[in-house]
Amino acid sequence: VTTLFHLDRPMYLLGYLANQSRVYLIDKQFNVVGYTLLLSLIEYKTLVLRGDFDRANDILPSIPKEQYDSVAHFLESRGMLEEALDIATDSNYRFDLAVQLGRVDDAKAIALEVQSESKWKQLGELAISTGKLEMAEECLLHALDLSGLLLLYSSIGDAEGITKLASMAKEQGKNNVAFLCLFMLGKLEECLQLLIESNRIPEAALMARSYLPSKVPEIVALWKKDLQKVNSKAAESLADPDEYPNLFEDWQIALNVEATVAPKRGIYPPAEEYMIHSERPNESLVEAFKNMHVQEEEDVHEEDVHDEEELTNENDTVQEVFEDDEAEESQEDAVEVEADGSTDGTIHVNGNDSEEQWGTNKGEPSA
Repeated sequence: VTTLFHLDRPMYLLGYLANQSRVYLIDKQFNVVGYTLLLSLIEYKTLVLRGDFDRANDILPSIPKEQYDSVAHFLESRGMLEEALDIATDSNYRFDLAVQLGRVDDAKAIALEVQSESKWKQLGELAISTGKLEMAEECLLHALDLSGLLLLYSSIGDAEGITKLASMAKEQGKNNVAFLCLFMLGKLEECLQLLIESNRIPEAALMARSYLPSKVPEIVALWKKDLQKVNSKAAESLADPDEYPNLFEDWQIALNVEATVAPKRGIYPPAEEYMIHSERPNESLVEAFKNMHVQEEEDVHEEDVHDEEELTNENDTVQEVFEDDEAEESQEDAVEVEADGSTDGTIHVNGNDSEEQWGTNKGEPSA
């Protein structure tokens, strides 16, 4: 007699009815229990364990369809995922097998049948990992995974996609995603307006101070009005740069930087220029603006010094030429030889006859 245990009580085998594919058991209280036991299923599993897959596939059609998922789980436990996917009938189970195998197209076909956000999100992550970015975008849109879309669009530099995502995030109240999208697009005014609409006025004031200094007085007025409801003294302590510009370091420079940079915010350089922009010095725009002016002043000073040196050299050259000319003229005046046809052979010095004379005259004795 074969003894089995069911729910911690001994059971005894009564027999097996082949026409019903059921085995019957009985306990000591004469309770009879029946279990479905398919001989075809047992034979199939036995052949798989033996590695005789051809005979196992011949027996598979004799197994009822409702048992196919059980067969698929058995095959999965043996590491035969491809065969398990071909046999399984449950959509959720087939989707999981397709994801494990990395068969994105099969998983997408199943996801279209199921229409589950969690499965679309899972498939989107799989598509990103396999480099199928267009399919990843489609899956993330089905799943309404805004964070995933933000990662995707920002990675590939899709400004148009980020613009659409900002609108989607606003509609769904995902202000964090919307703010990041607008910030990456350089739409700082819209970022500021989003903070105000979200009643994040202090954050708006800090952002305006950093990126839009011209908007600071406006935001400070809103902040004072809002803070007046809670603490009037704290509201009065807020400084307005229009009234106290001395409390805001480099305030005028910040305004000039804003006006200079504003036209360039809507220009999005291509990703291939990343290395060019990555080599820029790590300094703020205010520091860069100040350094630029210092460099311009130094260049102007160097040009002035260079011009002065050139002018000095030219003056020295002119002076030397003038002195040489004077020396030549004085030498010509100092010595003049009369060659006017006189025969006395007299040489006059300094052109004066009454001064020094030397030479010999005809008819005079030599000294």
